Amino acid sequence: MSNKEKVNTFYLPKLRRLVQLVFLAVMGKWIYYGIFRCPFIVPFVNCERCPVITCWGRITAYFFGFWLFIPLLAVFLGRAFCGWLCPSGLVNQMLGKLAITKLKIRDKRMRFAQIGMVITILIGLGVYFCLDNPRVMIPMRTSDEYFNAVIMSVRFADWYWAVRTVMVVSLIAASLIIANFWCRFICPVGGAMELIRKISFFRVYKTSACDNCDACLRTCEMGTRPDEMNCTNCGDCLNVCHKNAIKFGRKGKE
Repeated sequence: MSNKEKVNTFYLPKLRRLVQLVFLAVMGKWIYYGIFRCPFIVPFVNCERCPVITCWGRITAYFFGFWLFIPLLAVFLGRAFCGWLCPSGLVNQMLGKLAITKLKIRDKRMRFAQIGMVITILIGLGVYFCLDNPRVMIPMRTSDEYFNAVIMSVRFADWYWAVRTVMVVSLIAASLIIANFWCRFICPVGGAMELIRKISFFRVYKTSACDNCDACLRTCEMGTRPDEMNCTNCGDCLNVCHKNAIKFGRKGKE
């Protein structure tokens, strides 16, 4: 490995963590509101008709083009949003470091585990289009705007909103059992981007020099290999291959 590659190996993961921390500071409260305070079953998508005008998440009502950013980014860079920008992704990765099992195996049957993403996407679409995404909770405001407000909100919410919230938190916490469980097998946004990832212009990918040593798999937080299921273009594996068979760019242009 050249000195330049060693420098890149050292700095790229640190740069990614820095970017993730910045987006956690910028978007973390938005995610928090979406999980614990949004009165709609499917959060983030009905801000224009929400009565809670002080909600930080209302940015989507004033700048609806925000929702174009994620799919456009996926077209160009696959699931880079998951690996570089998503606050929930960072939280899951931190939980994953404490996970009982990393589940880093190369098995084609693993793709069936992503059925959870399909289920959450279908449930979300059903609630939005068939039930008109009902408002089932009135966010309570207290002097303590975090824990007490959440407790009060859950206490006075309709039971199915409370069940949804507990299920989401439980699935995220499952990353303490299987590393990055939510991001790898449940997240509906990740599932949608997983489809787009396959046609993205730029990606981390393996060349024909790959000898299946799986050094990339052992390094990857998502338990995958370049340009395979759940690859988020994080770049952590770019310089771990002894064959130098991992590249970033247009696939087939090596």
